[in-house]
Amino acid sequence: MAACPHISTIRISVPSPTAQIYKDECTLCYDSPDNEGGLDVCLSCYNGGCTDPDRYHAIQHYTKTSHPLVLNIKRVKLPKDARDDEEPPQKITKIAIVPENDSDLYEYFTEVKCYECGGVEVDKTAGEIPKVVEAIMNSLSASRQSEIKAWEEEIISCDHIRNLQQDAAKIVSAENAHCANCELGENLWLCLVCGNLGCGRQQYGGTGGNGHGLAHFDASGHGVACKLGTITPEGTADIYCYHCNEERSDEQLGVHLAQFGIKVENQQKSIKSLTELSLEQNQNFNFNMFTEDGKSFEPLFGPGYTGFKNLGNSCYMASVLQSVFDIPAFVSRYSPVSDDHLQTCNQEPGKCLHCQLAKVADGLLSGRYSTPVIADNGEVQGQDGIAPGMFKALVGRGHPEFSTMRQQDSFEFFQYLIKIITQAERATGRDPTKAFEFSNEQRLQCNECKRVRYSRDSTTALSIAVPATKKESTNEEDEYEPVTLQQCLDTYVGAEILPYNCPSCQKNTTANKTNRFATFPEVLVINMRRFEYQNWVPRKLAVPIVFPEGQIDLEKYRGHGQQPNEESLPEDAPAAAAEPTFDETVLEQLQMMGFSLNRSKKALLATNNQGGAEAAMEWLIQHMEDPDIDDPIVVKGPSGGASQAEQVNPEQIAMLADMGFTEKQAKKALKETGGNMERAVEWLFSHMDTPIDDDEGEGAAPAAAGGQNQALAGDVTKKGQYQLASFISHKGPSVHCGHYVSHIKKGDQWVLFNDNKVVADPKAPIGDAYMYIFKRE
Repeated sequence: MAACPHISTIRISVPSPTAQIYKDECTLCYDSPDNEGGLDVCLSCYNGGCTDPDRYHAIQHYTKTSHPLVLNIKRVKLPKDARDDEEPPQKITKIAIVPENDSDLYEYFTEVKCYECGGVEVDKTAGEIPKVVEAIMNSLSASRQSEIKAWEEEIISCDHIRNLQQDAAKIVSAENAHCANCELGENLWLCLVCGNLGCGRQQYGGTGGNGHGLAHFDASGHGVACKLGTITPEGTADIYCYHCNEERSDEQLGVHLAQFGIKVENQQKSIKSLTELSLEQNQNFNFNMFTEDGKSFEPLFGPGYTGFKNLGNSCYMASVLQSVFDIPAFVSRYSPVSDDHLQTCNQEPGKCLHCQLAKVADGLLSGRYSTPVIADNGEVQGQDGIAPGMFKALVGRGHPEFSTMRQQDSFEFFQYLIKIITQAERATGRDPTKAFEFSNEQRLQCNECKRVRYSRDSTTALSIAVPATKKESTNEEDEYEPVTLQQCLDTYVGAEILPYNCPSCQKNTTANKTNRFATFPEVLVINMRRFEYQNWVPRKLAVPIVFPEGQIDLEKYRGHGQQPNEESLPEDAPAAAAEPTFDETVLEQLQMMGFSLNRSKKALLATNNQGGAEAAMEWLIQHMEDPDIDDPIVVKGPSGGASQAEQVNPEQIAMLADMGFTEKQAKKALKETGGNMERAVEWLFSHMDTPIDDDEGEGAAPAAAGGQNQALAGDVTKKGQYQLASFISHKGPSVHCGHYVSHIKKGDQWVLFNDNKVVADPKAPIGDAYMYIFKRE
């Protein structure tokens, strides 16, 4: 053991309980303490670096930071017979993780090394080293901290429960209890206002239900209910607030139940809670992994055939990443990891989006982590795959949904991922998301005067409603007539009739709005909207889509701009300074469904206050991800000048200018977002290719008629001819419960990526997909 002078000269300190300690895996690849050379944890900043001689990310970290002292950790899994006496794991009763004691599963070997002294082992009993080593070994790793934080879901109360007004006392007996509207005797919800018993919804509980509890709320307005069978002597139970449409807690549950003769101290929990059912369902969903003759699908291994470990409800993210890293633009940008970036990156690798995207690319494409797991009987049991915990923690940080372990929508995650990559790559000129960009052409024609207006906007995906016609069937589950891909695309380009105040006719009439492709992207993503809302609850439409074989030609859906025989509509008259009136009843209904006042008003404006809450809600569902959905409603003055809400702050303009935006862009963004800096930045990133007119001074030139001179995203010379490259499917009744997988075309065969199961699928269910990814021919 070598004498090392740096033990006394290098400042190290015991990590705090909240310190990010990367001891599970390398921050730049998926090597771990299980690898032959182990993992080096920096004693100065707690970065984890691999020791593989072909990579040596630990040495790269030392070269960049000059942190010489590291703790090398190796571990070996204990044989099963050495762990037979361990107690069985605790039953999961809530959305939380109990930290495991890894010392019961592994034998650990540690040593301290100094890279300044050539990587030799040094005395780990000197100075502060013993305290630091002990703290690192006993601490929760960064990935474990993120996982626990994401799983812990605090269920809180609400004003509807705190201010609950109960009717006169009523005795409710659990014996022979059944729904007041049907004979169901399970999945029963007790109204805490009047004592009514109603069966639950099948989506919320996994058991049978006709939704009579919700129907009682719709009829009576009594919005707080307790699920029978989940009440504990401690005074906890499943509580649901229909006003908030959320699971809640009730601190006064004992008092509220006593109103109906129920004493919590005498209760025993007899059925699974909503949380238990949610976890169980999401863990049990699985795609059929067998051929028609009962044989297992062929497992695949090697570069491009690596799966993801499921972190709980992470399949929505895994399916998107598998498809995204099948796209050449992403492969060339992030694989292999650039040494130039590693040396110039000024962030911790675990907090750098580029580093983590490169890590995922390496994990999926290198083949290094796609190796067979051999059972004791010699049979191949698939692969372990890679755990995307570090990536998930980074991209989800600060997001109200993606930072949790709740199930999410894969298309929403795709849109969010594209957004944050676009923002991160803006200044590099190497943004791989450009492969998705294209321009959409909208044509508006007044049905009275027949004049037209054209506009174009940039987007990265299509979201298309799937036409749904129910079959006549005696089955409990709804069955639908199949539709063709062309029928789905026809709904995208089909005319939509809108109420319209025509500036040419000077009267209220109607107009036809149609959509076309102005340009085609290199990679076309189409989301099939397979969910509809019934009683405000998302329900899946399992409509089979008949898919053509071979090339798909979309040229007939191309727009060609304003034609010589078409006459342009004049510009719309300036809006009045006063905010328009809204139907207060519909506004209240939308807010009771959980939508904000601002969003509710926008929905009513978009639907011209026609169609009531249902039409407004449908608009909101389709526009939830609009970058300006939460922007304030801007009211123009009669002269077209800016109202007070539109005034811009010079300091804010200067801040945006420091980020690389022009003064015109900054002013426009701040006006469009009511002066909100955060939203202004998002607006700018979502309108990168939109020309900003100089409307600040007098005599500004008007915009070109029909938007014909507007810059277009995508290449207008490229044809709309594609081959299906991958697709993402969803199994389960709603977006909140189910399982996502991806299928990718590799050569002549389809490969199913079902978490860490990677197999050849001879009969890929193309017609059931939720997202399609096409590559240009």
